[in-house]
Amino acid sequence: MYELRVQTVFCAAHAIVIRGVREPVHGHNWRVVVTVAGAGLDGDGLLCDFQEVVAALREAVAPWHNRHLNEVPPFDALNPTAELVAKVVWERVSARLGPGVRVASAEVSEAEGCVAVYRP
Repeated sequence: MYELRVQTVFCAAHAIVIRGVREPVHGHNWRVVVTVAGAGLDGDGLLCDFQEVVAALREAVAPWHNRHLNEVPPFDALNPTAELVAKVVWERVSARLGPGVRVASAEVSEAEGCVAVYRP
């Protein structure tokens, strides 16, 4: 099994609801890491082109950069937790990858040392 990891950062604010109480709006520099995996390499010795994954990840988070997540789909209807951000990133990047490559995980960190991971 081969894996590639790609990361990006975006800046956004959010206010999540915890046990029915909405916290104050606050911002983060969100670090996002996507790991893609596959069993084999192509004729060039690549699982896939890093730039394909970079482009998919940047496109996935672009609508959220410098925004209030609670106001941007899908988080205008979902609680914008790090866990759900990771799941949405996973879904968006998965939709862009070619055959033979899958997104193994999406990791989101909104604070140093605190990481939410989504694996299907």
